[in-house]
Amino acid sequence: MNKKEIITEIETNPVIMAIKDNKDLRKCLENDIKVVFVLYGNINNISYIVEKLKDHGKYVIVHEDLIEGLRPGNLASEFIINQTSADGIITTRVKDAIKAKQLGLFTVLRFFILDSLSLESMKNSLKSANADLIEVLPGVMPKIIKDLSRRTAIPIVAGGLIKDKEDVINALNSNAFAISSSNYEVRNM
Repeated sequence: MNKKEIITEIETNPVIMAIKDNKDLRKCLENDIKVVFVLYGNINNISYIVEKLKDHGKYVIVHEDLIEGLRPGNLASEFIINQTSADGIITTRVKDAIKAKQLGLFTVLRFFILDSLSLESMKNSLKSANADLIEVLPGVMPKIIKDLSRRTAIPIVAGGLIKDKEDVINALNSNAFAISSSNYEVRNM
């Protein structure tokens, strides 16, 4: 895995597939989008899920916080790197993103912006974050995305609640680097 390759692929196609179950996995294997966020699995099947995607030429980023049986902390990234061939991880924890980056994984730091307090907390976290991408949820907040893009050089992915072409265009026009969606119709625009 090469960080530059993943970034280049996202620049070429700014839609990232987010898969949340085996049905999404099957659809993903038939699609030509190369960057995939895996938002499901457990310690018994995550290696299989990753391998299926890798066999189809995908860059695979696993949301380690959502893998059943993994606990947050340094060992989660070590498990991902030692037990799978994933290219990177997604996490909501700055410390876990730092550890994953040290291990050589591509890192996505995910933030949920629920109110002004969570927005301020995110802004403070950006000072210590050294992630490859930041994912902001919900992704239908053009003003917030534009403001955040001025505060950091880390590319921003807009995710969550993106349901149509207008949402995609608004996010990208607000300086989002890419969007992530588990909505199959959005992925095929």
